[in-house]
Amino acid sequence: MLEAKSLKKAVVPSTLIQDPSPGSLQSTRLALHVSEDPRFCFVYIASGCDIFKLQITLEESSVCKGKEGLLIPEQTEVIDSSLLNLCPHRSEIQSIVLAEAGSHGYLTLGSVDSYGHLIVSKLDTSGTDVDRLAYSVSPNDCGIGEGCWSGLSFSPSQCFMAAVARSFCKTIDIYDQDMHIRTLRMLWCPTSLNFMQTMVGGDGGSILAVTEGCQLTIWDLRTNENGGCIHRICGSPGDIYYSVCSSSTGNVAVGGADRTLTIYDPRRWSALSRWVHCSKYEITGLAFSTIDPNYIYVQGVDYEVFCGQWKESNKLFSFRGDSNWLGFNKCSNMDVLGGWSDSGSIFITDVGGG
Repeated sequence: MLEAKSLKKAVVPSTLIQDPSPGSLQSTRLALHVSEDPRFCFVYIASGCDIFKLQITLEESSVCKGKEGLLIPEQTEVIDSSLLNLCPHRSEIQSIVLAEAGSHGYLTLGSVDSYGHLIVSKLDTSGTDVDRLAYSVSPNDCGIGEGCWSGLSFSPSQCFMAAVARSFCKTIDIYDQDMHIRTLRMLWCPTSLNFMQTMVGGDGGSILAVTEGCQLTIWDLRTNENGGCIHRICGSPGDIYYSVCSSSTGNVAVGGADRTLTIYDPRRWSALSRWVHCSKYEITGLAFSTIDPNYIYVQGVDYEVFCGQWKESNKLFSFRGDSNWLGFNKCSNMDVLGGWSDSGSIFITDVGGG
């Protein structure tokens, strides 16, 4: 059983960001990392062409609950905040991702803007050194055309392999560092992508799960047959999927405009569970628990975030932001969630096993 150990709320200094850029419906403009000292965490948020870093205290405290078990946030402080200098984007940043670089002792921060320009930087795990630009790469068409939502995902087994999705172009570009490997052609506009953590009988680091329109598509980067698409699952026509994620056991979760969470078994690509109308509004963010993959975190357009047991369709706890989410994410290796709202508030939740 999971339980929330703390829920903190901090305010982004107005001197740092006065009016955040609106972004897209998908809240993919936040990344966070718990430092070597667990009393602090580093939160990275993107607004306009810039990325900002905030250091926030995470000292444990009692969790207060309100009506219907809703968690009440406790005010905390932003210890330090700064603008990162090594992210020279020329259009609005759409997605940022923070990944552990294996045993290399540093973090990989990737950002992609509305024209598909990818920039990757190296950060120390302590969060003190951000002055090491790894590489940057522009799309093959040099960003010609209309700007749109762009997504980013790093391979869990190959830390320098990245996939960049561009919605209106209906493409996903695969890069090995700054070298373009191949382009995957979508039938519909991609809205979310995620390298699978594990795959039965194969390498999950080469399998990419993508939501495009009302479909979930699975792509194998090791094959060219059918353009690399090895499976296609159609949902309800007209209901767009907005988020996809995978667990350490290989299960894949999707959610979107139909407000239904669906879990798929990668061995047969059949639905293991379907949690109908689990969210009040559209689902735009999903993340399996690192502690127990039988639990999942669901983020919706209506400011609510909840943790639930997907097999039993049972909500465990939830909390709400104070305005629209501009960014929301979960730590890759622990159950710490962070959200950034349009009002300038940062919400940090630390979850542990009960």
